[in-house]
Amino acid sequence: METQACPLPLLPLFFSMFLTIYLVAYFIVFRYWSPKNRPEASSCLISLAHGTPAVLLATYSILADSNPDFASPNTEHQNLVLDYSIAYFLMDLLHFIVFNPSDVLFIAHHLATLFVFVTCRYLVSHGAYAILVLLILAEVTSACQNTWTLANARKNDVVFAAKLYGLLSAPFYTVYSIVRGLVGPYFVYKMFTFYASGAAKSVIPKWVWVSWIAVILTAISVSILWVSNLWAEFYRERTGKLDKKIR
Repeated sequence: METQACPLPLLPLFFSMFLTIYLVAYFIVFRYWSPKNRPEASSCLISLAHGTPAVLLATYSILADSNPDFASPNTEHQNLVLDYSIAYFLMDLLHFIVFNPSDVLFIAHHLATLFVFVTCRYLVSHGAYAILVLLILAEVTSACQNTWTLANARKNDVVFAAKLYGLLSAPFYTVYSIVRGLVGPYFVYKMFTFYASGAAKSVIPKWVWVSWIAVILTAISVSILWVSNLWAEFYRERTGKLDKKIR
């Protein structure tokens, strides 16, 4: 029987990488930004370093799996992506605890997300296909979202930032709404029907997959509420500008 080589401790390495990016962002890249915006901007930079690479890595790991399903064992590549994402969420959780300890919603979101990733990676070692598809759906808008967030932070100070914010808002809201409001819920429904059928009971305990579904549905609900508020604000801004032109 062929033995598997002992995997390298990638989680500490990934965490060190995100910590370094954050410190470089805070002390060098955004050193002239206001104390209010500096931490958020630094968080955006590590989010950029995680989002698109995570989408590409997760997509590759799924395509490289010969027969993925909701109960298939995690492959080595899939575990690597999980470690990459765990390291990012740990680093961003640290950011919120240090700079925004009152932001209970985001701290709870990160803790819940870490619970899903850690149980999939280190407890059951199955189901990464489902978790990584959801990761792709969550992070596919990451580059646009973080650019939009940085532009939003400086739109009152920099003309280019204001123009970029206006240019990105509608396309970002649209894609985000489709992914989080339609594609995501449909995929979670497919997950639920598979797990509820008992097809994975020998490898993923019921309490684990029920917890996953609960966490994911809560995250999707919060995302839909968030983007709905953004659409409402977008409509008010456009209506206000139109009223001013008419007058």
